[in-house]
Amino acid sequence: MNQKKFITPFIFLLLFSFYSVAINAQPLPDFKMKLTNGTIFSSAKISHQKPLILIYFAPDCEHCQVLMKQIFSQINTFKNTQMVLITFEPLEMLPPFEKEFHTAKYSNIKVGSEVQPLFLQKYYQLQHTPFSALFDKHGKLVVSYKDYTPLNDLIKKLKAFEKK
Repeated sequence: MNQKKFITPFIFLLLFSFYSVAINAQPLPDFKMKLTNGTIFSSAKISHQKPLILIYFAPDCEHCQVLMKQIFSQINTFKNTQMVLITFEPLEMLPPFEKEFHTAKYSNIKVGSEVQPLFLQKYYQLQHTPFSALFDKHGKLVVSYKDYTPLNDLIKKLKAFEKK
């Protein structure tokens, strides 16, 4: 009986470890988004010279607003990073967001609405926004955060790329 109590949690932990490794081995999914200037930006246009932060958000989401304010208050930390801010909301909701955060000033930031609605939500099995993911320069997922992004942890992982 005692062996059963030990083995069951051990197997669960082992399976969870394999699941975590599989999640982190995921490549960047193929996606397309429409920018407010009418052009289409896709994952194929992402440079393989820099890491990428992908944030799936809603412009009117309170938690997303908090995350964006945190990020843009430290925007220089992300100057050597590509950032893709993508929403499922209609394109018309983005101009006020772009204006508030002055995203046009940053050539490394793309903001848009999914061309194939809810593709990323289904791909990552998301229930809430924001969702953040950090990919290495080869497009491999390093870490992802559902619901809450601990910015200090994200920055720490990002700085690890700069040292390599």
